[in-house]
Amino acid sequence: MKLLVLGIGNILFGDEGIGVHLCNSLKVNYEFTSTDKTIDFVDGGTLANTLIPLIVEYDHVLIMDCVNVVNAEIGTVYSFGFDKVPNYITWAGSAHEVEMLQTLHLTKLMGDLPNVHIIGIIPEIIGEDTAFNLSKSLLEGAVTMEQEAISYIASLGFLVKKIQSIPLQEIANQSYRGF
Repeated sequence: MKLLVLGIGNILFGDEGIGVHLCNSLKVNYEFTSTDKTIDFVDGGTLANTLIPLIVEYDHVLIMDCVNVVNAEIGTVYSFGFDKVPNYITWAGSAHEVEMLQTLHLTKLMGDLPNVHIIGIIPEIIGEDTAFNLSKSLLEGAVTMEQEAISYIASLGFLVKKIQSIPLQEIANQSYRGF
């Protein structure tokens, strides 16, 4: 079984890059082991449709991103399977050129969609000015987001061990370098 942990977002626009930052945080702060499973961490940025050839190579995909929910509080986390996307969830309002939701629907139409789980958070700082700073509300919500991701990965049979504690804001400050 192959698992892809896919961080989505534009790291240049503050909170909008949380999916990538959290993906990088999991990669450097934790060790995931299994005798018969593999896990890969990928910065999907804002590539959307160009990620399809990558996505279809996996049995399971965990996507972390910002989501939009009317009247939701900043930092609120939503965790759901793609086959059970609540009708109040959208990716609208993000800085993505093409929404990830559209990419997943297209992959499903082609008959190649693996099992997909999504963990999304309501962002605060999304702007036109370059900013690596994450809002306080998002940083607080990201703790829940991280716990949801760890729980999901463990549910697939991976052993999870924390190996270091680099703060998420520090990861965000360095995400442009790659991990």
